Amino acid sequence: MHAAGAKRSAATSLATLALLIVTACSGGGGSGGGAQETTPPPDNRVSSSAHVLAVKIDNVAPARPPTGLDKADIVYVEQVEAGLSRILAIYSSAVPPVVGPVRSARETDLELLRQFDRPTLAYSGAQSRLTPRIEAAPLNPLPPSKDPDAYFRSNDRPAPHNLYLRPGNIPHPGSGSNAAEDIGLRFGPAPAGGKPVSEQTVRYPAARFAFTWSTDQKRWLVEMDGAPARTADGGRLAAATVVLQEVTVRPSLFRDRSGNTSPFTETVGSGSATVLREGKAYDAEWARDTAESRTAFTTPDGRRMTFAAGQMWIVYVAR
Repeated sequence: MHAAGAKRSAATSLATLALLIVTACSGGGGSGGGAQETTPPPDNRVSSSAHVLAVKIDNVAPARPPTGLDKADIVYVEQVEAGLSRILAIYSSAVPPVVGPVRSARETDLELLRQFDRPTLAYSGAQSRLTPRIEAAPLNPLPPSKDPDAYFRSNDRPAPHNLYLRPGNIPHPGSGSNAAEDIGLRFGPAPAGGKPVSEQTVRYPAARFAFTWSTDQKRWLVEMDGAPARTADGGRLAAATVVLQEVTVRPSLFRDRSGNTSPFTETVGSGSATVLREGKAYDAEWARDTAESRTAFTTPDGRRMTFAAGQMWIVYVAR
């Protein structure tokens, strides 16, 4: 081994030892805690220069509560097999030290993410027939097989609901720029009108989301399947803006391991939407001409829709 290589190897070993010591002392070291590493990951880092980090997050009951979801700029909710839901969290302005639990990607994600400029997509894996499409998509795919040092398994819950991402090991620092603004969405004063509303519910065949306005927190408190949605440290998940976007959901060509057909959510097209902000519901329209286009939200009179500053949830609702 050359001298420079030996120095790098020694530095890597010391860094790995220090990371394990910190993890052992802090119980996982993540945003919100809860995730504790069981085995040290190998040193095989892959760097990413992408501005936006997208993480596919598990959302079935055994996977809750999530870690780091409260730091996302945008939280997309989509329907998956058996009528369940899964989350695609978008990070740019701030990136927490741990995010998860991470699960597999879907075909829907590839079309949705084309709005962003070559984002990094962190996911646990994908159906074998979908993998070539992910590799060909205009994004930086980041499964554990590509960068195992970026992931670890926690001992606080059973597999497959215990895989977590360390964005700092990619590395993927926060940019200070909100991902919503990167795709043309704008924060500002509410448009005229709006109907006062205290709660809105979205139902999938096997999942349910409710958003309740809190006058104290000035946020929409999130419920999942009838229970308050919380972070790993016990805080409530809450959104400044919730967009209920009506879309076409159709069967895709892919199936899961149990033989269930994966639904495909069409994010190219146009339709109606409801925007929840500051205790009111606003009628809106959405349009996206091509996969390369960004989604535009407008008021009924054709003006650009504005959103409340803070985390945005975009929930895809089958029409």
